[in-house]
Amino acid sequence: MEQPGKVYLIPTVLSPEALHTIPPYITAAVQKISVFFVENERTARRYLKALDRSINIDSLQLLLMHGNHPPDTALAKKLLLEGKDIGIMSEAGCPAIADPGHLVVMAAHTVDAPVIPMVGPNSMLLALIASGMNGQNFQFVGYLPVRPPERVKAIKELELESIKKQQTQLFIETPYRNNHLLKDIVTTCKETTLVCVAADITGPEEYIKTKTVKEWKKQLPELHKKPAIFLLLAQ
Repeated sequence: MEQPGKVYLIPTVLSPEALHTIPPYITAAVQKISVFFVENERTARRYLKALDRSINIDSLQLLLMHGNHPPDTALAKKLLLEGKDIGIMSEAGCPAIADPGHLVVMAAHTVDAPVIPMVGPNSMLLALIASGMNGQNFQFVGYLPVRPPERVKAIKELELESIKKQQTQLFIETPYRNNHLLKDIVTTCKETTLVCVAADITGPEEYIKTKTVKEWKKQLPELHKKPAIFLLLAQ
């Protein structure tokens, strides 16, 4: 019986200007792969061309996966069982974190196909290590609720959990709602609670600051449309 193909978890840049953060072995891997699961076809094409201009993009099979379009896991299994390698790419950073790539990974495990995680930038971990907060006990909760009342409730619950467990809470927001989220954090949390804002990580306007809520109230940064991670540690 033919050996199944492999699934490569391919990290992408967090900022378009940060190609230097991608290790050379990523380029070597994508040169051998013709099937990719991607969140955005245009972004994926641009990234692959940036890695190697000689890649024939039109010869590749780019299969979409996003919140409203789950990946075709039946097709993924079929391709793997035919011996085809598959690449998974997120919009930014490492795949299968806050994107549907994990469904393709799970499909690979069900057919005993090797899964290859590859080293590259991860905004969650980069923000955590730069925050000065507890890196031994932390929780990534992804996106908070969109509606303000539910979002405020979620922030209160995360602060209580942080106090109870001395646990760093990490979360993200759609970039155009960043300012609203930060305002909700500083108006909801205790003045002694630490909050880290890590925006445009690895990019030209990288901004990483940890302050108490009391200190943040004096002046809030402008975060509109900037990719950001928020961290909270109650004390």
